[in-house]
Amino acid sequence: MNALLIYPRFPDTYWSFRHALAFQGKRAAQPPLGLMTVAALLPGSWDKRLIDTNVEKLTDAHLAWADVVLLSGMHIQLEALVALVRRSHAHGLRVVVGGPIASSVPAAELEADHVVIGEAEDLIARLASDLEADTAQAVYQSEVRPSLAHSPMPDLSLIRMKRYSTMTVQYSRGCPFNCEFCDIIEIYGRRPRTKPVERVIAELDQLYAAGWRGAVFVVDDNFIGNKAHVKVLLAAMAEWSRAHQYPFRFITEASLNLADDHDLMRAMKDAGFSSVFLGIETPDESSLKATNKLQNTRRDLLTSIATIQQHGLEAMGGFILGFDTDREDVFDRLVEFIQKSAIPIAMVGLLQAMPGTQLFRRLKEEGRILNAGGGNNTGCELNFLPRMNAARLVEGYRSVLRKIYSCDAYYERVKAYLERCRPHYKPNFSIGNVRAICLSVLLQGVWARSRFSYWKFLFTAATRHRRYFGAAITMAVMGYHFQVMVRKLKPSAT
Repeated sequence: MNALLIYPRFPDTYWSFRHALAFQGKRAAQPPLGLMTVAALLPGSWDKRLIDTNVEKLTDAHLAWADVVLLSGMHIQLEALVALVRRSHAHGLRVVVGGPIASSVPAAELEADHVVIGEAEDLIARLASDLEADTAQAVYQSEVRPSLAHSPMPDLSLIRMKRYSTMTVQYSRGCPFNCEFCDIIEIYGRRPRTKPVERVIAELDQLYAAGWRGAVFVVDDNFIGNKAHVKVLLAAMAEWSRAHQYPFRFITEASLNLADDHDLMRAMKDAGFSSVFLGIETPDESSLKATNKLQNTRRDLLTSIATIQQHGLEAMGGFILGFDTDREDVFDRLVEFIQKSAIPIAMVGLLQAMPGTQLFRRLKEEGRILNAGGGNNTGCELNFLPRMNAARLVEGYRSVLRKIYSCDAYYERVKAYLERCRPHYKPNFSIGNVRAICLSVLLQGVWARSRFSYWKFLFTAATRHRRYFGAAITMAVMGYHFQVMVRKLKPSAT
């Protein structure tokens, strides 16, 4: 049987990094790890192809080759996914949809012939057998959360790695916390499950043997959810990295209580981690308590962030506007907090009530849900009735983005980050990096209205932070993406 695995296109958002990726000639940030893993679970006798529509076009020839189409995606990809389902049906193909989107969107809205809800490791063999026998059910739902020891290594042969800026591995699923707005704990549970250490090392070996050198994103939603286990992994990763002369720069996501464990931060740095995304959400403790983000309370947030940065880990931050407890001054307070935090990449979004979450259920009981939402919290649309005037909330959100991504404000944060974190990027004079530098000079230093701020920043980086100049250029390029996205913001209707 010929299985065509298709990944839907992401819309152009702050999370896509599309305008920064173009500097290096890359087409997407990361490959579709879920579909690569599903491919490895399918029968070895099947022929498989993977089309990531973020990096290549799906052609009629691809569909003519296929016997069955398998799609996966997230809520934000719903529109693109349904279009692919309809196109596949037009070619007379059966369609299977799985992934996180199947846990947050009703099966009927996906328009697929077969929907897989939950994690696939214990379901794929039965699904494949039923597809071969033409007896496949409309819905397959996992009754248990599988051990990650049963998850195979992703099939790297199905992608062209050079099209991506970052490769991916997964170590754990689940998070021990109980944030009201989070769908991760609903899908994957609150007891983090981890892969055997030797399996993670085998995946690093696979990437290394395939010729990858550069950034590797450990895609866990909370890498440190099980601290005891992760420390064992980090010791093995450090040994592997030293033996291979640190070919990878690791990035991951973690909770802010990382700042409480100095041994853990040192272990991450020793293993080759350079960046960590932190769910900070808001500087308002009353909002943190109301939304059950208790791990961020009873601490000085700025001190915790600085502690992580001083251990040599770049802190990226996620922030949310639209909590019931937000007051009129929240916008100015958030801008002030972000500037003081020295977090260059501050991902500010409007609150989305995702289906399946505690938040969605509460707001539905209160009669405040407008729709299921589109999954894009960096747009300007709300899927619920906020306590604050909706127009004021959206305009305040726009104002925060304009202020934090003005060139002067952004470069001030980058300079503070360089001072605290002292990131060391190994010199890499690849064609992609040389291209990135040339385009940065042209687009940001010659054509842009903000070119004076750009050259002032580069002069400071070259004179005061010469050892970290590579990181400075990287941050300048990342800033370009956010500045383009801010310029695309719709003007206020008021």
